[in-house]
Amino acid sequence: MIRLIKPYVTFEDVEQDFRNMFDSGMFTRGQNVEGFRNELLTYTGAPSVFLATSATTALWLCLKNLGIGAGDEVVVSDFSFPATANVVEDLGARPVFADVSPDTFNMSAETLDAAITAKTRAVIFVDALGNPTGLTRIAEICREKGLPLIEDAACALGSSEGGHRCGSIADMTCFSFHPRKLLTTGEGGAISILDATKSDWFDRKLSHGGQGMRGYALDFVDYGYNFRMSEPQAIMGRVQLRNLDEVIEERNELRATCIKHLEPVGFIAQKRGANVVHNVQSLVFKVPDDIDRDQLIGQLREEDVETTIGTYAISATTYYRDRYDSVQPVSDLLFRTTLTLPCYRGLDAEDLCGRIINAVQTQRKLG
Repeated sequence: MIRLIKPYVTFEDVEQDFRNMFDSGMFTRGQNVEGFRNELLTYTGAPSVFLATSATTALWLCLKNLGIGAGDEVVVSDFSFPATANVVEDLGARPVFADVSPDTFNMSAETLDAAITAKTRAVIFVDALGNPTGLTRIAEICREKGLPLIEDAACALGSSEGGHRCGSIADMTCFSFHPRKLLTTGEGGAISILDATKSDWFDRKLSHGGQGMRGYALDFVDYGYNFRMSEPQAIMGRVQLRNLDEVIEERNELRATCIKHLEPVGFIAQKRGANVVHNVQSLVFKVPDDIDRDQLIGQLREEDVETTIGTYAISATTYYRDRYDSVQPVSDLLFRTTLTLPCYRGLDAEDLCGRIINAVQTQRKLG
């Protein structure tokens, strides 16, 4: 079976650090948690970084910091995993879906402008499948309009636009370390912020509201949550971060090979800007116009090739369609016509493309 993704970390990579952790007895709030946090800060170029349990809790906490609640609207990129909108909905606000470019799959200046109303309190830009194209322009528009920008960079660690890495462009940026990501800690996430004066607030809220000591006891100066990353997760993250740029280079080489073989038969790759470094979190193509995407996924599974959809049109999911009846047409089309291909170290791209082309030819013969 050609799997969709394989992690870039092995037991041997973390064995000694795990042994040291067990010897120390420190499974949380240890030296690796602080080390990973500092290394992410250096890597992203952000003034402040915090570790979290997931990108979802990270997004939720950023909205909480902005005071988002009932009666507010938050503009959300529509082509994304539903978590991007769920955090808005959970706080009692309304997610207003911005359609996306059919080429980059990202929110554009035009779709953002169409979604802004007098009730808009914030914007969530999604680096679709790790692609940050257009993020800088969206950040400029948000600054002009006085709207805080949250970057849902769940897929975008290591990507950059204009020489600035994701995490150092938007007011707040949220990363994911889910197993589908290039850097995985099993589950986990991180937040970067540009306004360092908010640092104490995030530190408190991520750890039950505690800050400092009162004698021999923690001093809980606020209410908060347990959104902390554990020491084993941080060990995994540190090991992978050291090689992340090399991994990104490999994935771009694999992408180039797939474009070379698949575009002649009608596949169209996700576009990215000339000044963009794309981490190729997901290797996604629009399928040929005469090919049924779901049928192709099924055919490839029979050929032992694991593929999946690109991602979701949030506005077209059952819950949000029924609640707001605001399906975004481009996003919905991409949901139905994009295909994510396997992408990992050691993958034979020539063999992969050959199997895909055979499946396409078979579907065309069957009409």
